[in-house]
Amino acid sequence: MTTRSTSADRPVSASVTLAEAPLRQARNSAALWTATGRARGHEVIRRRGFVAVDGDERAGLRILIQEPDLDPDELAELSELVRRAPGPANAEDPFGSTDLSHLGMRNWQMPIMLRRPGPVAEPALDVFRVQRPEDLQAAERIVIEGFELTGFEPYRPGELFPPALIEQPGVDVFVASCDGVPAGAGVTVVDDGIGSHYWVGTSPAFRSRGVGRAVMLGSLTPLADLPVTLTASKLGRPLYESMGYTVAAPSTWWASVPAAPSR
Repeated sequence: MTTRSTSADRPVSASVTLAEAPLRQARNSAALWTATGRARGHEVIRRRGFVAVDGDERAGLRILIQEPDLDPDELAELSELVRRAPGPANAEDPFGSTDLSHLGMRNWQMPIMLRRPGPVAEPALDVFRVQRPEDLQAAERIVIEGFELTGFEPYRPGELFPPALIEQPGVDVFVASCDGVPAGAGVTVVDDGIGSHYWVGTSPAFRSRGVGRAVMLGSLTPLADLPVTLTASKLGRPLYESMGYTVAAPSTWWASVPAAPSR
């Protein structure tokens, strides 16, 4: 496995409690999407209570709730952003306290999980940090296929993961290979002494072969000295629990409902 050490010259957070995990996840998610928005050339809107990345018709609008108590002006501005979004709108609320049902959005919950600093097992597959454009495109295609991101089809290289993304401070993209073929991918972000995982996906052709575990272990190794958070899917939770992650709190996610007929 080849990785870049990310421990040098970065602040190491004091112990993070489960109660603090939603706020730390909120801040880290904002760091990821701010970096992504900048790399794509999209507008990043910062307010006390939320961060929004206003994208195009395919990328859509991403909203990261930053505080559990949005004021009326913030909620009104957020609502207007959703109404005029040219593409899909998605909002992440780690506090589960902002009601967006008046916008006709559907919602669901996923747990925020926290792992405290500690040793990390060696992955069974080769995992490397992406540095070359062709490897970034391989990771991009894996994530699009693995998460069934149909809004990014037909495929346009660099649209989900623009080349400038891996130049953003604290952002790393990892690829796991199986039999010499890129099979899994994931993104990590280090911000304010906290690490977090995003877009951990496996190519459909390589599922049930330990690829997801390898991606997690390989990308977690450089973060072993940090508290690390993530938001888990139902299927991913047992894997993360086996690596020492503990459920901290439910996070509420909102998504706009596609207009009929569906695309």
